[in-house]
Amino acid sequence: MYVLFMNVSKRYPPVILATCPIPWTERDEFDDSLFSRVVVRLVKDFTPHVYLFGTAGEGYAVTDRQYKAILRTFRETLPAAAEPMIGIISLSLGTIVERIALGREMDFRSFQLSLPSWGALTDLETDRFFAETCGRFPDCHFLHYNLARSKRLLDGNAYARLAHAHPNLVAVKMGGENTQAFSDILTKAPTLQCFFTEFGYAAMRDTHECGLLAALSASNHRKGIAYHDARGPQLAVLAEEFRAVHRALKSAIDPTVTHIDGAYDKLLLKAEFSDFPLRLLPPYSYPDDSAFSRFQAGLPAGWSPAKMQ
Repeated sequence: MYVLFMNVSKRYPPVILATCPIPWTERDEFDDSLFSRVVVRLVKDFTPHVYLFGTAGEGYAVTDRQYKAILRTFRETLPAAAEPMIGIISLSLGTIVERIALGREMDFRSFQLSLPSWGALTDLETDRFFAETCGRFPDCHFLHYNLARSKRLLDGNAYARLAHAHPNLVAVKMGGENTQAFSDILTKAPTLQCFFTEFGYAAMRDTHECGLLAALSASNHRKGIAYHDARGPQLAVLAEEFRAVHRALKSAIDPTVTHIDGAYDKLLLKAEFSDFPLRLLPPYSYPDDSAFSRFQAGLPAGWSPAKMQ
């Protein structure tokens, strides 16, 4: 167990949580060799707490065959120090349950859930969803990704109810900078660890224990580790650097084109892994290498991550 402010025990540590995007070849086939190199270096140089098949990892797009093959490669690749988590995204609760069971058969015990997004779930339906996931697999741990794309954002009251019902619901992750929503969850469901992206983390870390959900910091692991460790004025200074990285990212992308999350995550990761392809599975569009060049050119001075060897 891990200790929060006010002596409340958390169910999960306040670590850096990083995604493992999937590299695709020009024929939309899984590049297992490149993926393995990326996973090993993420664990070795950035954080042992890595996850597969989140929104950045195209968990919404892979087929069952791809899911099994990539999951198997992930298991075979992971260094001993890794603390892996598997994302499960589907409109079908049955598919979600089947994929958790498959992950469990491969000796994974931590999973990341997103609510089915075809329609916004009611309170009753939300409770059923968590009963069929957390409740069905009591020997596993679950993080919930709370995002608007699921059409239902859970608040502090919902998490308090769910955390009481399911001791193996251990964490929440959220993007954005809605500090009022963050505070509501941190206050009403204090045993759940919360993971925020860079700007939410900077806003909350000096007053609450929370973990860093690596987004912009995927572009420079050294800076990401320093950011996670920083407090007070040092954290504020580093946050301004990350604001500059965010501006560079936005300036590099054609403003008339909207890309899904993973497109930005792959572009960020490419700053650390120069041969990582930007391709997404169809039908989703993605920026080309010229956008990455513009991103690099717009990065703040001294932003020089090591390149993958």
